[in-house]
Amino acid sequence: MDSITKTYKAYAKVNLALDVLRKRPDGYHDVKMVMQNIDIYDELEFTVTDIKKAVAHAKPCYNIMIETNKLELPTDESNLIHKAIRLMFDEYNICGDVLVKLTKNIPIEAGMAGGSTDCAAALKAVNDIFEIHASLEELMRLGKRLGADVPFCLLGKTALAEGIGEILTEVQELPSCTVLVVKPPVGISTGMIYGNMNCDELKSRPDIDGMLEGLRKHDLGIVVSKMENVMETVTARLCPDIEDIKNAMKEKGALNAIMSGSGPTVFGIFDDSEKAWEAADYIGELDLATDIFVTKPV
Repeated sequence: MDSITKTYKAYAKVNLALDVLRKRPDGYHDVKMVMQNIDIYDELEFTVTDIKKAVAHAKPCYNIMIETNKLELPTDESNLIHKAIRLMFDEYNICGDVLVKLTKNIPIEAGMAGGSTDCAAALKAVNDIFEIHASLEELMRLGKRLGADVPFCLLGKTALAEGIGEILTEVQELPSCTVLVVKPPVGISTGMIYGNMNCDELKSRPDIDGMLEGLRKHDLGIVVSKMENVMETVTARLCPDIEDIKNAMKEKGALNAIMSGSGPTVFGIFDDSEKAWEAADYIGELDLATDIFVTKPV
């Protein structure tokens, strides 16, 4: 086969609970969090030409091009999609030309793993199109080299994440609900937020074991009562809109609302989709957001 075109979805995530335990000697942080995919996704169209295996022991030969609907995104070798494709080609000795057309729907610098999930989709795409037959575990091992959230983005659904985020345990799915996602008009650097975290000064930590018990019981009330993100202690000082959005969601019927990841995106859980849409309209009128989504878990 000389040419093939396939499209892949890359789903966003939110953190139902996020605790930062300690800073490690290697500069990373140990975390404990419950991660959840939601039905907001980027689309990546891969067109691959000149598909063949490189000659044994020869240097892989390839050309990687990325096009996107977001001009602010780099499309050079610094892009995680580019890095993922290059890693797979080098690892499995592959030749070929790849054009990726990225339709970016997940907000950028939003705490929703937008870059990591595109990276994971690229790993899956190369594995699929070139029929490498690497296992999920192998892809997750490679993905860890590109980012702490990439293994979860490969696994998906609902999971407990530990270590730097790469030690994953599948858990019971989040009960049926509606998720309102709101991003304020700022971008936040994850590295900067972690750099300003002082784990020893945290006065409150999420009850993640309690949340896992709520998931086991399929009890949405227990799950939402345990929602907490310690990174809000840093990000909310930089972006006061976070508290305003959380309060607006709760005022309009959210069972609970917290920030996702390092922020600044806020999400609320609703057991009534009409209330979620009303909250979305209300927050839109308050002019607190650049992106508003009413969605669901996947």
